[in-house]
Amino acid sequence: MKQDRILTQTNPLTPAEFAALGTGEVAYVKPMTSDELMRIFPQAPKIEPGLRLFTLLSADGAPILVTDSREAATANAWEHDLKMVSVH
Repeated sequence: MKQDRILTQTNPLTPAEFAALGTGEVAYVKPMTSDELMRIFPQAPKIEPGLRLFTLLSADGAPILVTDSREAATANAWEHDLKMVSVH
């Protein structure tokens, strides 16, 4: 007979610990417009509005690269031995 098990974690990760998981090892590509880029990362240099871009982001969401090509973002991740993950 199969039993369902309930796991309870007594010491949950802090938000900072959770964000640090995979940093330097894991990255993901996120499509966005230049308008979204400026809203999310206001420190980014000024860029023409309405452009379709692809950002390579670290596991903690920090920007690594911004490009106009998904292939370039993926190639950069491979070049730096980052594992690509899918984020939904």
